[in-house]
Amino acid sequence: MFIHRTSRESVKALGRRYASTNVPRTSVNPTAVIATTFAVGAATAYTFSREREAASCAFSVEVSKKLPVCGVPGTNQERTFLAVKPDGVQRGLVGDIIARFEKRGYKLVGLKMVWPTEQMARDHYSDLSQKKFFPSLVKFFSSGPIVCMCWEGKDIIKQGRQMLGETQPLASKPGSIRGDFSIDLGRNICHGSDSPEAAEHELKMWFPEGVSDWGKAVDSWVYE
Repeated sequence: MFIHRTSRESVKALGRRYASTNVPRTSVNPTAVIATTFAVGAATAYTFSREREAASCAFSVEVSKKLPVCGVPGTNQERTFLAVKPDGVQRGLVGDIIARFEKRGYKLVGLKMVWPTEQMARDHYSDLSQKKFFPSLVKFFSSGPIVCMCWEGKDIIKQGRQMLGETQPLASKPGSIRGDFSIDLGRNICHGSDSPEAAEHELKMWFPEGVSDWGKAVDSWVYE
């Protein structure tokens, strides 16, 4: 509810306005008129606030009924999987990475810490199973806890990869996460899905229980 205040000059002006009419003074109470005016304004503001709250709740319910865990590629509800690897967790970079995505306007709909088994690491990097470095990659990825995230927003798969930087940190531009926080290829801090198909596979693997579908109140200030 809003509390309206007015200056003494405004009160006096309103009083003079009613005093100058032909209505007998005894039949008009300026103070009562002012109080009534402000009460109506407050009631209107309160009603508008409750309507917005109800609309927001309705939007949240509607979203939760429609979206699969992988979101809807090509829309503002596109989703991707990002993970802070064991090196990023050990170095205390989780908060910095989350902050970059939130400040840009993306929405975090899934978050948890997991210590992967070697089998989980093999499944996650199955597309690299024929590479010579695969055994060492599996060993590293399962060497400690990782932070799994599901981010939602317009073009998040492509933009997420750009925000992370190149796989080789030395080729990453300053301002990207890897360009700012990492040096060595084997310690490049984070992982991000590189396609809608990869995002779907990884989100279903790491978030089998689903994610949180919620309406973000400030989205109207992020998207037209």
